[in-house]
Amino acid sequence: MKTLMLIMMMVISPVVLAMTPEDTLFNNPASPWFGAKNPRLTIVSFTDYNCPYCKQFDPMLEKVAKENPDIKVVIKLLPFRGASSIIAGRAAMTVWEQHPEKFLVVHQRLMSKKGQHDEASALEAVKYAGLEPIRVTPASYLELKTNVEIAEVLGIQGTPATIIGDQLIAGAISREDLQKVVKEQLAKAKHDQA
Repeated sequence: MKTLMLIMMMVISPVVLAMTPEDTLFNNPASPWFGAKNPRLTIVSFTDYNCPYCKQFDPMLEKVAKENPDIKVVIKLLPFRGASSIIAGRAAMTVWEQHPEKFLVVHQRLMSKKGQHDEASALEAVKYAGLEPIRVTPASYLELKTNVEIAEVLGIQGTPATIIGDQLIAGAISREDLQKVVKEQLAKAKHDQA
């Protein structure tokens, strides 16, 4: 993981340059997250609202966070699947900026849609969360761009991609494998913090 952190310092984004590599990945206030406020283990999920594998894998991450009060999950939206991924990602990022308490509802709604998103489905997810229509912000685009830059530096070529402790996992894995990796990384984190 230390090698990954050193490589990340090469990313050019002004947002990333203003933070340490660790903060860029794990503690960037512009990145949505859920779970523990003071985690022993942080999971970073690179995901796309149009990715069918992400739509299956993401609910497993939510369940793992609910079952483990020592875990935080950071969402790094990657618009790998075209313009509609950018539309959905920007809507979700704008909700995070303006109404972070509603982000998870919007995120879950966007993940639950079968097929590709469009502007109407992104607006519907925002409305479903009880919010008025939003106007996407420039910061939402900058955060998506930063996530793409981070993914390029880390060699991530698709979604989902997940960092759990010191492991980068490409693709979706089974619930059993996810639980096994989380258990191992939590034990390692507890040992390292002791």
